[in-house]
Amino acid sequence: MRILRVTKRYYCILLVSALLVALILAAADCRSVPGQAPSAATYTGDNFTTWEDARLGIFIHWSHSSQQGVELSWPLVGGTSTMPYCQSMTVNQYQSSAATFNPNKWDPVALARLFKKAGAQYAVMITKHCDGYAMYDTRLSDFSVMHSPVGRDLVREYVEAVRSEGMGVGLYYTLADWHHPDYPAITEADKPYHYYTGAPLPSPEMWENFLDFMFGQVREILTNYGKIDEIWFDGQWEHRPADWKAQELAVMIRSLQPGIKINDRLPGQGDFDTPEKFLPAVPPTRPWETCMTMNDSWGYNRDDPYYKSSTELIQTLCEIAGRGGHLLLNVSPMGDGQLPPEQLQRLNDMAAWMTRNHDSITGTKPGLESWQFYGPSTQKGNTVYLHLLSKPYESVTVRSVHVNKVKSVRVLGSGTELRYTKRITLFDQIRKELTKFNDPVGDMVITVPASEIEPHTTVIAIDFENGL
Repeated sequence: MRILRVTKRYYCILLVSALLVALILAAADCRSVPGQAPSAATYTGDNFTTWEDARLGIFIHWSHSSQQGVELSWPLVGGTSTMPYCQSMTVNQYQSSAATFNPNKWDPVALARLFKKAGAQYAVMITKHCDGYAMYDTRLSDFSVMHSPVGRDLVREYVEAVRSEGMGVGLYYTLADWHHPDYPAITEADKPYHYYTGAPLPSPEMWENFLDFMFGQVREILTNYGKIDEIWFDGQWEHRPADWKAQELAVMIRSLQPGIKINDRLPGQGDFDTPEKFLPAVPPTRPWETCMTMNDSWGYNRDDPYYKSSTELIQTLCEIAGRGGHLLLNVSPMGDGQLPPEQLQRLNDMAAWMTRNHDSITGTKPGLESWQFYGPSTQKGNTVYLHLLSKPYESVTVRSVHVNKVKSVRVLGSGTELRYTKRITLFDQIRKELTKFNDPVGDMVITVPASEIEPHTTVIAIDFENGL
C-alpha cells in the first residue's frame, strides 16, 4: 500500500510539473531570426521559367474597335447579356474602324516592363478575335493591321517586347470568325445573337474552305514568332469538336510547337481549364487559369468605369496562388495603344506590392490546409507564406505544424521579425520529459502589430527546418 501511495504521489507531482512547464512554454515569447526586406530598387520582375511556376499572366484584349471605345466583337452581334456594358451596333458601324486603326502611342516595350514589374511572367495577346480582324501580318486575309493605317505587325512587336523581358509568350486565337464569308459572316438578320449552344453550318464546300483558312492562320501564328508557350482558343461554342477538327488541329499545333500549353477551349484537347471571371470554390482537378477582367469588359470600353480595386485584384492573385492556379489578368489598350489610366494605376499598385512580396507568389505551390490557417497560403521550399486578407485584431494562428522546426517568423515585405508563442498538447510535453521527444505538432500564435500591416495584403513568412 505504501509503495502504491508513493507511486501515485510521484505521478501527480510529475503531471503537475509537466503542466506548469507546458503553460510556461505556451506563454513564452519566441523571437524569430531577423529577416531582410527585399530591395525595391533592384526588383524588376521574375523571368519565365515554366508555365507551371508562373502564377500571373497578362491578357491583352485589343482590336480596331478599341478606337471606338466599345467591347470587342460582341457589339456587332447586338451585344450580350453576359457583358452588362456591351454596346449594340450595326455590323458596318462596328467594322468601320478597321479603315482608320492607327495606334500611334502603342509602346509594347514599356508595357512589357510594367507587366513584368507587376509580377507577370507571361502574357497572352489577341491575334484575332471573333470580329475576324487580324492583329498580325496574315497572308490569308486582307482584313488585318497590314491593310489599316497602322501597317505593322502588332503581334510581332508584342512578342519581341515580352520575350526581351524574359517573359513567356502566349497567343489568343478564336475559332469563330464573324467576318469570314465562308463561316459565314454575321449579318443583321442574325440578330439578336442566339448561337450560344450552336450555329448552323454552311455548305460542306464553304466549311472546308473556312477550315483551310483557320488551320492556315493557326499555322502562321505558330511558325512566324519563334517559341510560343501558350495558345488560348475561344469561340468554340458555336460548333462541335468534330466540326472544328479539334483533334487534327491539336496534332498540328503540337508538331509545330512541342511543349506548348493549349487551353480547354479547343474541345477535348486542352491541357488546362479556364474558369472565366471567377475563382472556383473547389479548384479543378487539373491545371487551371482564371481569366479576369479589371472592370466588367474585355476590350477598352468607355461605358464601363466599374473597376475592381487594386486590393481586390491583389487578393484575388493571392487566393489563386494559394489554390495552385494561374491568374490571367486582362488589360485593354485604347485605340491609340495606351492603357487606360485606371489600368495603369492598378498595375503600378501591383508592382509596388510584388516588389516586396513576389516570393510569396512566383514559383510557389499551395501551402497549408484551409483549417490550418484562415486565409490563402503558399509554400516555396521550406518557407510558408501567410496572406492576411484582413487586418488581424491582435494575432493570427497557424494550426498543426511542427512548432519546434520553426526557424523564423517575419513580415515578408519589411523583414520585421514577429513574436510568436507555441501551443502543444500536455501529452507531448510529458513525452518530452520522459522520452526526450522534441518534435511535437502544435499551434503557433503570431503577434502582428498594427504598425506592420501593409497596403492591400500583408504577407507573413514562416521559415521551417526541413519542411513542415
